[in-house]
Amino acid sequence: MTSDVFALGLRSAGAQALATYLYEEIRSGRIPVGVKLPAERELSERFSTSRGSVRRVLAALRDEGWITQAVGSGTFSARPANEASTGSDSNGGLLDQTSPAELMEARLLIEPLMPALIVRHATRSDFARMHECLVKGEHAQTVEDFEHWDGELHKALAHATHNHFFLQVLALSNRVRQQGDWGRLKRNSLTPQRRAEYERQHRVIVTALEDRDAESARAALIAHLVQIQKNLFDPPVVE
Repeated sequence: MTSDVFALGLRSAGAQALATYLYEEIRSGRIPVGVKLPAERELSERFSTSRGSVRRVLAALRDEGWITQAVGSGTFSARPANEASTGSDSNGGLLDQTSPAELMEARLLIEPLMPALIVRHATRSDFARMHECLVKGEHAQTVEDFEHWDGELHKALAHATHNHFFLQVLALSNRVRQQGDWGRLKRNSLTPQRRAEYERQHRVIVTALEDRDAESARAALIAHLVQIQKNLFDPPVVE
């Protein structure tokens, strides 16, 4: 475990043990990506440390990308985008070989399954996170910032299913999106007009989900993904 991750000044042996345990279990893959972690109280009791120390450990993990947290949903294991595959995570080589075209084909098959779960399980905090992503994406000043908040919105959708399978699929998808080919295609394809259309589509999807209209949300999500697929591989016309 690298010292820069947990240079927290933790005094209690319990807090140190918790930090070591979570880091090593998640990094090795023994706690798979997307698994919900125990509540703060349970971790505090299990490792004989204060809840304040538990929060400090979790904050450090979150800042380094090893967990994600959503108010009302809980804390879930994750993996930093630049972290190499280790331990039981044996898909690294396959992910490196996954093309943007293959990713979009898979997303079109999988992501339209999410709205039915979202309308059934999403909480008020889930929708608040979606709206935060919408607003920050619309105010993004660069392609990189827009792509970040686009990814965060789709992550918020996956979290709102409250289904660990979709969280793991999303983590794999995000790792593919870190590849250079995806970034190059996105930069080359994202015109101001296309970005405005994506933003409009995002709001249609979220509005339908808030209305608990799974069919409309599914149709809007499919239309959005088809548009992304077309734009990625159909360069804009330069007049």
